Amino acid sequence: MRVLVAMSGGVDSSVAAALLVSGGHDVVGATMKLWGGPSDTGCCSVADVDDARRVAQQLGIAHHVFNFSEEFERHVVGPYVTDHAAWRTPNPCIECNRHLKFDRLLDRADQLGFDAVATGHHARVTREAGGEWTLRRGADPAKDQSYVLYMLGQAQLARVLLPVGELTKSEVRKRASALGLRTAAKPDSQDVCFISRRGGRQAFLGDRIPMRQARVVDMTGAELGELPALELVTVGQRRGLGSLGPVDENAPGAGRRYVVAVDGPSATVTVGPPAAMMVSEIAVVQAAWVAVCPARGERLTLQMSAHGQPVGAWWSDGVVRVEEPVRRVAPGQSVVLYRDDAVVGGAVVR
Repeated sequence: MRVLVAMSGGVDSSVAAALLVSGGHDVVGATMKLWGGPSDTGCCSVADVDDARRVAQQLGIAHHVFNFSEEFERHVVGPYVTDHAAWRTPNPCIECNRHLKFDRLLDRADQLGFDAVATGHHARVTREAGGEWTLRRGADPAKDQSYVLYMLGQAQLARVLLPVGELTKSEVRKRASALGLRTAAKPDSQDVCFISRRGGRQAFLGDRIPMRQARVVDMTGAELGELPALELVTVGQRRGLGSLGPVDENAPGAGRRYVVAVDGPSATVTVGPPAAMMVSEIAVVQAAWVAVCPARGERLTLQMSAHGQPVGAWWSDGVVRVEEPVRRVAPGQSVVLYRDDAVVGGAVVR
């Protein structure tokens, strides 16, 4: 099989390429140039491209760099800024997977005559007896990345390989070490690639959108203080709220306050105790299903973050209902539904 491997310069994609080479496939490595601005995090630096190129040399395969910076700006960076301006909390890594890794790169692979695209994601793709493709959790629970791949449908899964999905992270590093790959001990990328550590989110957004001062109120509407930038506040946030005035020391959860709601038009942030964070249903939009929409009444499990604790849930026409109250999820974030270890689909919180 002729396979185009997305090589980010990390150990997972390096080993993915190595496994395919050892499996006898015709393998070519490709690194996507996505972010053209300054970067000291993520997988978009010059050093990452160089690491990918050198690993390809070690494996004896060709390596290409594809410039998708315009698409990245249009589908990831631009919406990231727009969402913050509209008081939502986006997940740019999910949108990068949706629009770049498993859309634009797949199109390029088709144009170049490749049979499949492979990545270093920790997840698995299997095929059922009836021919249906299934996306499953990776073998390493601590590194499972199926949550960020929930948007993959049958057409994509038929052309996607995830070679490291059957391995734990320690096994990946052992294989890289045994092969002498330069990425064997390289730390995992944890941050948004276009947000630098030096300036952070505040500097990045501050250069692109105006920041408005916000008033902070409690659940009764009483004024507690002010925050300098409404656009940087996230539902569920606890830190960075500053001094919000006196609290009733006898009240449950005294001293702990969380952002319960962000109202853009009035530039108001409402904070409340832990109990105020709990909800029994989550309204969502942009639902995407691996195969078909689940039946109403079918008990599934819901995951609200990449490594969150799954809870029992049911899908019902744009609303996910949970069997026990869960913490609010910030609008713009994604929630994902599972059937055992298989991804059913997911959606963006409204």
